[in-house]
Amino acid sequence: MRDLSVINELNVDFMGIRRPAVVLSGVVLTLCILAMLLRGFNFGLDFTGGTVLEVGYQDPAELSDVRAALEAKGFTGATVQHFGARTDVLIRLSPEQGEEASAQVSEQVFQALSQAAEGRVELRRVEFVGPQVGEQLREQGGLAVLFALIGILVYVAVRFEWRFAVGAVVALIHDVIFTVGIFALFQIPFDLTVLAAVLAVIGYSLNDTIVIFDRIRENFRKMRKGTVIDITNVSINQTLSRTIVTSGTTLLVLLALYIFGGEAISGFSLALIIGVLVGTYSTIFVATAAVILLGVSRADLLPTPKEGVETGGTLP
Repeated sequence: MRDLSVINELNVDFMGIRRPAVVLSGVVLTLCILAMLLRGFNFGLDFTGGTVLEVGYQDPAELSDVRAALEAKGFTGATVQHFGARTDVLIRLSPEQGEEASAQVSEQVFQALSQAAEGRVELRRVEFVGPQVGEQLREQGGLAVLFALIGILVYVAVRFEWRFAVGAVVALIHDVIFTVGIFALFQIPFDLTVLAAVLAVIGYSLNDTIVIFDRIRENFRKMRKGTVIDITNVSINQTLSRTIVTSGTTLLVLLALYIFGGEAISGFSLALIIGVLVGTYSTIFVATAAVILLGVSRADLLPTPKEGVETGGTLP
């Protein structure tokens, strides 16, 4: 508790470096947008379509041996990963064979793995995702992000003030573009789990933003002296210990998931790690900076006095 009290007593001038921070964000977002436009996304089979097979081995399976067995039968470019235990393997194939041939493809894959394996191999699940379904998932995923941002805009505008709503949404758009831009820049596979992580990042970043906005509103009403920038800095410093503890503990869990969780959730955990880091940054240097840029004042957040109190009259 002593360390947290020291953090609470800090007086860092965060808003004093808001302009360099905005320039830095602009440069990074430009690179992310260019990466999305020029390189595109490395969509997983959830979006492109294909065949998914879950195979169970009697003994722990080496992924390199599984890939070699598939390539020997002509199944190149397959995604192979452990699914839970090391005896469970998940195989994803591209949709080149067509939906009508999925049963034949799965049988050929099963025979290839059975011949290469020393022990017994069990085919547990076969699923096929057509290209049309994958396209629909891409569209619905984009709409999910868009509707989430619109809902947040309305919520924050009702709870606080329209300038705060715009600042919150600008920060969330910043976080989303940064997160998905990293996936596009480094061609990291982008599937439904990553999309779920992006939506989770929106909720996490919004929660941190609301905490600071609530403290700013409270301090506008309590502190009679000080400029908007002074009050904003005080509010950020007062919530800094909460931000550090929340982000730090969340990152510890996500790092453990990324390191020990295996390939099945690596994209999910990586997207959350990026989102938590950039979300913590954007709450301070994007959301609050946007509110100040839009010209928020003390009068915007002071409660409207009742007419009877203003005139000194009594209520009937």
